[in-house]
Amino acid sequence: MSTVRPRTVSGMRPTGPLHLGHYFGVLKNWVELQHTEEAYFFVADWHALTSDYADPSKITTNVEEMVKDWVAAGLDPEKCVIFRQSAVKEHAELSLLLSMITPVSWLERNPTYKEQQQQITNKDLGNAGFLCYPVLMAADILMYRPHGVPVGEDQLPHMELTREIARRFNYLYGGNFFPEPQAMLTPAAKCPGLDGRKMSKSYNNGIFLRDTMADIEPKVRGMFTDPARLRKSDPGNPDVCNLFPYHVLLASPEEQAEIRTGCTGASFGCVECKKRFLKNLEAFLAPLQERRAALSARPGAVAEILAAGNERARAFASATLAEVRAKMGL
Repeated sequence: MSTVRPRTVSGMRPTGPLHLGHYFGVLKNWVELQHTEEAYFFVADWHALTSDYADPSKITTNVEEMVKDWVAAGLDPEKCVIFRQSAVKEHAELSLLLSMITPVSWLERNPTYKEQQQQITNKDLGNAGFLCYPVLMAADILMYRPHGVPVGEDQLPHMELTREIARRFNYLYGGNFFPEPQAMLTPAAKCPGLDGRKMSKSYNNGIFLRDTMADIEPKVRGMFTDPARLRKSDPGNPDVCNLFPYHVLLASPEEQAEIRTGCTGASFGCVECKKRFLKNLEAFLAPLQERRAALSARPGAVAEILAAGNERARAFASATLAEVRAKMGL
């Protein structure tokens, strides 16, 4: 007798190569969820257009490369549904229908909308698509009527808006058609950029999942460590060092303790610390890059994964949309 698993859904914008922050902040959790949940993971290419509409030339390549990164990280198309948002047109119609019941004031108070308009000055974000992207996000989620959505803390305002839209739909049209999905907070994993800031493609301070060790070694050699440790003989403080969080992620507890003792006691310096990081990073990346290479060696493999996932997602989405249309008198 089969057991019905709880359903979850999440997505990611295809805006460039994925780095260690993406893996430890998102993908690691997704890989674990695919074994316990009925999991839907989508490439959010419509969301990419909300800010990159003026130059969409890289989106198709970014979609394919992102799926390769996902599979390399451990997502299994046999255990979860991997699909492309724009291939499931029902998302667009549900977004339109939900926009009919969403007050503009809800969108304008969205903190991310205000912050990104202030911070991203090299793009015009005055388009309706950018203002309304939380409605599209709500449609992406509610379409699959999940119990929960794995997100980071920065996405909590979006989740609350999604819940409000679900609540309003249920109030207007009766019943509890859309369950109010719960935020499944992704366990925090500190993964700073090489310069101490947040790891980001825009800062050019990341280690990417597809980087070779030849690419990585010079990045690590120039990596910030403890700013107060000027010489090897100076005692260091791992708690303020930009490198030590990576040891927490990649080294065994025994090696972490050894590194902490060596740093605070000045028995070895930052060069040795970086060598240990490179050794552990190479061991971590090797199986990911082997899976990526195997997928890249099969022409059309990504297209096959997406085609199968699109079909499964579309079947669920069309059933949901048929009920929504009926409830809204269409």
